Amino acid sequence: MTERRVTTNISLTLDGRYHGPGGPADLGAIVGYASTEVARDYLTGIFDGATTAVLGRVNAEGFLSFWPSVATDENADPRDRAYAQWLVDVDKVVLSRTLTEAPWERTRLVDAPAAEVITELRSTGSGDILVNSSPSTVTQLLAADLIDRLHLMIVPEIAGDGARFFTDGVPGSQWQLVRHTAGELGELALVYDRVR
Repeated sequence: MTERRVTTNISLTLDGRYHGPGGPADLGAIVGYASTEVARDYLTGIFDGATTAVLGRVNAEGFLSFWPSVATDENADPRDRAYAQWLVDVDKVVLSRTLTEAPWERTRLVDAPAAEVITELRSTGSGDILVNSSPSTVTQLLAADLIDRLHLMIVPEIAGDGARFFTDGVPGSQWQLVRHTAGELGELALVYDRVR
């Protein structure tokens, strides 16, 4: 049996930040690009072929407060609705040291290092594993060389402060660009595959 591919997605500013100086809720530099044609097509691409979603606790709770209502909103863009429905229906693994009750249906809570969880998931089942917009988890998996595909949305803004995605200490690696799209506002949707 072939090991499952591990993919991830993250949106970043030009200075490599996934949120602004106001903390994790400060997404002002990024959220303004979330409804562009390029961003919506990018969203459709991240879950194509994925049968498991892995989320950190913060994203699991944040996504729960937003996406289920999009899945049933007839006025929502069909691409947003499709992603929302996939997220509701897919098997989810939430990495958390503090949650005692799963915040979603079809969700398993795991209190273990991300690399251990992904290694176990890779060896069972089929379909891609999407580590869904969880920066600290993705950083750990990059350090363990467990990411096979990176979906990056780069927005044309400099946050100036806030959490950086690529931090010192992540080992070097090589990636091949397999797809790229530029939007009218200057946003870039990029897909890279790991070269091993």
